[in-house]
Amino acid sequence: MCTASVESNAKSGSTTANGLNHGIMYLLGAPYLAVAILGYVWYKKYRRKNVDLNMHDEKLHLN
Repeated sequence: MCTASVESNAKSGSTTANGLNHGIMYLLGAPYLAVAILGYVWYKKYRRKNVDLNMHDEKLHLN
């Protein structure tokens, strides 16, 4: 029923369909944007830091 209403309005020259399409694209892109932001924050928080372990140059004996 919504589709029929939007199609009839688009045929009569209304710009409602254009606004509806923009809203759908906004809702489609929102989860991707949220995942990208969370990924960036996770990368910045948990990335490996340059840490010097102060290991000696001795060979390790594992027996």
